[in-house]
Amino acid sequence: MSPEAFDRACLALPGATLSIQWGDDHVFKVGGKMFAVRGQGVGQGGISFKASDVAFEVLTESGQAAPAPYLARAKWVHFADLDALDADEVADWVKTAYGLIAAKLTRKARAELGLL
Repeated sequence: MSPEAFDRACLALPGATLSIQWGDDHVFKVGGKMFAVRGQGVGQGGISFKASDVAFEVLTESGQAAPAPYLARAKWVHFADLDALDADEVADWVKTAYGLIAAKLTRKARAELGLL
């Protein structure tokens, strides 16, 4: 998957926004809360996103992904090589990450974003 395709998959979700943080990282949010990150810095590339409890265990125990630095306790996973990933699979993971974060927003915030 290309970096541009990852960005498009994230921004295609209702109410999703992009902000550049921590230097040059692309941080994708819904309702002001992060659901995915694409690293830009040298040695800091790849992607990270929120995963369900089951997906976190499966992806990290199989070695397919690593626990995301600083966010592993919140069940975030990290893939170091975006190019090696299947675009459809990543799009599904991002959609799930988005859903997990959006579900925790207040009813008012979800209504403002048109998610109810």
